[in-house]
Amino acid sequence: MKTTEAGDARTRLAQDLAVSVAGALREDLEQQERVTLVLSGGSTPKPFMQALSQLELPWSRVDITLADERWVSTDHDDSNDRFVRSNMLINAAAEARFHPLVNDGKTPEEGAEEVEQRLTALAWPASVVVLGMGGDGHTASLFPDSDQLDDGLESGALVIAARAPSVGQPRISLTRDRLMRSRRRYLHLNGADKKTVLARAMAGNDRHELPIRAFLDAPLALYWAP
Repeated sequence: MKTTEAGDARTRLAQDLAVSVAGALREDLEQQERVTLVLSGGSTPKPFMQALSQLELPWSRVDITLADERWVSTDHDDSNDRFVRSNMLINAAAEARFHPLVNDGKTPEEGAEEVEQRLTALAWPASVVVLGMGGDGHTASLFPDSDQLDDGLESGALVIAARAPSVGQPRISLTRDRLMRSRRRYLHLNGADKKTVLARAMAGNDRHELPIRAFLDAPLALYWAP
């Protein structure tokens, strides 16, 4: 597939996902005062967030947080916080309320308790969780080579501090338990390589090898483009 054709497909996919997520939020807002939307960082969701930000919703009643975050300052180039503020909290969605996963703690271990208290106050189950997946099968910051993977997959906590040799910065991540406390879950992927990894995940059951497998035993809407 030509580069331009792949780009067009990814743009259409992002727009379709935005419409679906907006519809889900709108549906829940008819039944409750506030709703929670959990987003993922990385390069893939940028056009999705920008498309979603333009759709009309009572955004002032929407609470947005992240599936995970690098423990860096919010103005750091690698900050998911910065990414969301630049690409999601714009246009109509500027009225949404954002709840970051970082604070003044020197480490995620030090800051996790306060973050958990902050997020506990949101409306759960979340209306929507949008997940991504890395080439190693990780989602959120649940990495196959992380010493905290078992906690992330099995703990009833809301968040965990996460470190892995394969990534540079320490992280904080919502646990599988919390991500699964959601009415709808979407997996947003681009590229043939990600499709191959997902096919491997669906063909096996070792969650430590490919942590995304921990999310395949319940409804998960796949949005994939070449």
